[in-house]
Amino acid sequence: MQEIAFEITENENGIRLDKALSLLFPDKSRSYFQKLIQDGHVKIDGKIAKAKNSVSKGQSGLIEEPDLEELSVEPEDIPLDILYEDDDVLIVNKPKGMVVHPAPGHPNHTLVNAIMFHCREDLSGINGVIRPGIVHRIDQDTTGSLIICKNDTSHNKIAEQIAEHSVNRRYLGIVQGNLKDDTGVIDAPIGRNPKDRKKMAVTPNNSKTAITHYKVLERFKNYTYCEFKLETGRTHQIRVHMASIGHPILGDPLYGPKKCPIAHLQGQTLHAWKIGFIHPKTGEYMEFEAPLPEYFNKLLRTLPLQ
Repeated sequence: MQEIAFEITENENGIRLDKALSLLFPDKSRSYFQKLIQDGHVKIDGKIAKAKNSVSKGQSGLIEEPDLEELSVEPEDIPLDILYEDDDVLIVNKPKGMVVHPAPGHPNHTLVNAIMFHCREDLSGINGVIRPGIVHRIDQDTTGSLIICKNDTSHNKIAEQIAEHSVNRRYLGIVQGNLKDDTGVIDAPIGRNPKDRKKMAVTPNNSKTAITHYKVLERFKNYTYCEFKLETGRTHQIRVHMASIGHPILGDPLYGPKKCPIAHLQGQTLHAWKIGFIHPKTGEYMEFEAPLPEYFNKLLRTLPLQ
């Protein structure tokens, strides 16, 4: 454990602690400090602090940075569909069925195992031993583009963009039923489902702001093909929002009907199609598209038209 002392100056006076720390230590992101504060590793005037607390000039503080654990996840030679790669970032097209990082029930064969083999030692360590390089996630049965960070500087800068909702994330998906309007915005807070802790829900309790924009691309007899733009990035956001207005993602086993109307589908028809961000080193805007998987294209060709 490394201890780092700091003092609040006039520049940080009156602002939230997490923002103040990101100003005092610009090499690390606000989200990094939010995690440390959440875990009780930041004190102000000797007391454990909260991220939302405002700070005052002259206050003294202490940051306890936990030692990085020895990495225990093993590299695996799993082929990657690479959309782009340089010394700072790797953009991959994640296949259906692949879990992003190890978790109970999925100890290996994950994207993390694959990128550890591909990148060797070149991965950020900010998210710990289980999630090296991982700055954001998509669900196991969602396909498409993901940013992998190769060093801590890149991780901090990309995480900051995600926290500020400036990363351009667009998805393609098929929903059940026919949407009334060609475009729309769903602005509804999302939190843990109080009746089922494995699910998220639109709820006013312990929730966070969640905003999804949708646009109809094609209408079929019983389904609608849509583009989704995330203004925020909550867990299962598109899936929860579309289910909340009566149009769950086709094939969604968690938020859709118990019996999928198309028997051969395995998981939701949702694809992280496009991702755009400011490159952490060059400062230039970059954008990448992940092509639709073949099962998705085939489905679009075979669904009966309206």
